[in-house]
Amino acid sequence: MFKTKKQHAVVDVDQERFTSGDVARIAGVSLRQLQWWDERNVVSPRQEGHRRVYLQQEVVEVSVIAELRRKGFSLQKIRRVLRFLQKEMGKRLGDALGADSEIHLITDGKNIYLEDEPGRIIDVLKNAKQPMFLVCVTDQLRRFRSGAARKPARSESSGTGSARVKIG
Repeated sequence: MFKTKKQHAVVDVDQERFTSGDVARIAGVSLRQLQWWDERNVVSPRQEGHRRVYLQQEVVEVSVIAELRRKGFSLQKIRRVLRFLQKEMGKRLGDALGADSEIHLITDGKNIYLEDEPGRIIDVLKNAKQPMFLVCVTDQLRRFRSGAARKPARSESSGTGSARVKIG
């Protein structure tokens, strides 16, 4: 039985396209690696004649996947990240290209976390519904410094209390 290619959405004819050679050079992977990922439906490019052609979003996905592989993550874990993004967030890695979108993948070498909005981090590999929240020390320092210019509040020990004098 022959494998049929997935149908891709209609593409804007002005959208820049990248050949497999371009993508391999940009992402630092081999042509065979790209072919293998295509065969396993990790990232599947479009076909234009006999050429595989990637759009900008797919180049970003390949680059991120390649970087996670270099960090030692298995393809199985990376697929879990991709599935989580698609099912739970309704996004793909390539969606990070949007001007209003900021998606960060954070790793400690064992886990992969997703920051999908400022200060909200999700453990992707555990498919945690409960996000973690980030407290930025730098933001707190800025808040302190901007508030330090104001007059400090009176403390309980200053002001109207009685004075003690030690007589010796």
